[in-house]
Amino acid sequence: MQRMNNVTEFILLGLTQNPKLQKLLFPGFLITYVITLAGNLLISFTIFITPALGSPMYFFLYYLSIIDGFYSSSTAPTMIFGFINEKNTISFNGCMIQLFVVHSFAGAEIVLLIVMAYDRYVAICKPLHYTTIMRRPVCFFLVGMAVFVGFLHGGIQISLLVQLPFCGPNVIDHFICDLIPVLKLACADTHILGPLITANSGSMCLLIFSMLLTSYIVILRSLRNHSAEGRRKALSTCASHITVVILFFVPCSYLYLRPMISFPTDKAVMVFCTIVTPMLNPLIYTFRNAEMKNAMKKICGQIMNTADK
Repeated sequence: MQRMNNVTEFILLGLTQNPKLQKLLFPGFLITYVITLAGNLLISFTIFITPALGSPMYFFLYYLSIIDGFYSSSTAPTMIFGFINEKNTISFNGCMIQLFVVHSFAGAEIVLLIVMAYDRYVAICKPLHYTTIMRRPVCFFLVGMAVFVGFLHGGIQISLLVQLPFCGPNVIDHFICDLIPVLKLACADTHILGPLITANSGSMCLLIFSMLLTSYIVILRSLRNHSAEGRRKALSTCASHITVVILFFVPCSYLYLRPMISFPTDKAVMVFCTIVTPMLNPLIYTFRNAEMKNAMKKICGQIMNTADK
């Protein structure tokens, strides 16, 4: 890989080059990252030790929280350290690894979201067959498929990208290594390969978002035959999931369903997609879910009782 390239490292310009603004942003994003990790860890820990949260819905939420933690960790540390480093650099191999990890976990989350939509479809539209269809081995298979497809997606991105020569310049106008900023530095004609690489992400976003939209249209239509209480409970659960889907897919579509052109808003959208959304996901699922809130209150009560003793 290095034989083809004169570039051994990239310089990341970061979110901003204003030193005063960097000092202001550093504590804010550090706190956001800590909240993201703590929130997702709290959800996964609560589900893991609470037998009452053993349904497939919470099983998938457990793995979504884990994926969100890794997804945020693939970008946030690079950006946060960039605020306090005068020269923020990343090796060529490190850049390729970051690209692979970011797109692998993003791909895994995308597929897991459609798995969670399928779970809600079976629970609402086929309630009598739910326990038969969503057996634990099936749930493990679906999570495994999500991870496999995610890492396959990341592998395809990198296998196409490393074929390009990089001979300079090596300055990336971004806070992480992302597809379009890195492709702009290639010493080759990327008019064909570039759109092919970005289309891999864009088409995945569009296809799965269309599938999710279709599944929720079917679910909403089926709710007409449910009782008022059943509709309320189903809508509450689905509303949380739909909110997460919108928060994830709108930024993803903006970044990759367009020509290979960089816009000033790209950095802000990437921050929202990789840092803000993983922080909001546990809040959305917790605040709208009475079972999760009750389980967390019980755990907190047990911890307080243990501390008093």
